[in-house]
Amino acid sequence: MHILIVEDETSLATELMHFLAQEHYQCDWASNGREASEKIAVNRYDFILLDLGLPDSDGLDLLQEIKAVDNDPAIIILTARGALEDRIKGLGLGADDYLAKPFSLLELEARMQAVLRRKFKLTSSSVAFHGFEMDSSARRVTFGPQEISLTKKEFDLLHYLLLHKNRILTRLQLTEHIWGNILEDDYDSNYIDVHIKNVRKKLSTHASTDWLETVRGVGYRLTI
Repeated sequence: MHILIVEDETSLATELMHFLAQEHYQCDWASNGREASEKIAVNRYDFILLDLGLPDSDGLDLLQEIKAVDNDPAIIILTARGALEDRIKGLGLGADDYLAKPFSLLELEARMQAVLRRKFKLTSSSVAFHGFEMDSSARRVTFGPQEISLTKKEFDLLHYLLLHKNRILTRLQLTEHIWGNILEDDYDSNYIDVHIKNVRKKLSTHASTDWLETVRGVGYRLTI
């Protein structure tokens, strides 16, 4: 998942980025509302971790801005503001969960997984599709008893397509998910085509991959 951390406390933001990177998340950081607005305007995020107590704006106002720009990202509010009114207002504005500071990083990750399961209507970390099975927690793809060896980016790409099954994803969306902030990182959009080709080649040794469709001039779609 491509995550934006909106947090003005440098030590906490650094700790979050280090922990989430170890859990295979791609993270950007904004230390105030202005930076967050700029990043939201040019990048597509799967998840936003939002502190309400920002130095230059109210996090609740930023939450409304996020929903106006892109209603897709899952949002967890992280804040020391414990007032019930703030919690109710944040959830009412579209946040998916609320975690009061201080919090356990393991609890945060568990809540993120729970939000994703609700959002994509998953009952467990394992998803079966066309004879294959993907376990997102173990980061394994199998066909019957056989495990299929995928690179990190190949797995992430297939996982993202599976989460958004039956939906056309553009090369730009896929690139941002795999490489993060494409305005800052060195990337080549052809990399997506190369990774898709490799995924198809590895899976097709076990079964047909006609369900992984190329939408000419746009991107790709995984059909179920």
